[in-house]
Amino acid sequence: MKVKVSRRAHFNAAHRLYRADWSDTKNNDVFGKCNNPNFHGHNYELIVSVTGEIDPVTGFVIDVKILKDLIKAEVEEAFDHKNLNLEVPEFKELNPTAENIAVVIWNKLRPHIKASDALEVELYETPRNFVTYTGE
Repeated sequence: MKVKVSRRAHFNAAHRLYRADWSDTKNNDVFGKCNNPNFHGHNYELIVSVTGEIDPVTGFVIDVKILKDLIKAEVEEAFDHKNLNLEVPEFKELNPTAENIAVVIWNKLRPHIKASDALEVELYETPRNFVTYTGE
């Protein structure tokens, strides 16, 4: 029997969607307001889910306190109140779209989750716009 355990978290960050190899016109055409050279910010909502077998001894798939601490250490401390383009090494050469942010978060968390458990990252850039990444 598999059960999915989820933890919600939050961080605020600024970013700019931009490709240095494109002209200003093309960047504006593709990324619009998100290409603001002075950056812009979001209040990101994050849901991290771990799906696996219930441990017969503890009754947990994963201890939620461990998941909370992992998200804090790997995501919130790395991203909260940061300019993703300028201050987060993973985005020095990677455009910080919601899709790419979700993949980076998944990659940061995956080594800390049991290999037999599935990991899912759901990232809300706005209440209506969100992405989900499961490692596939």
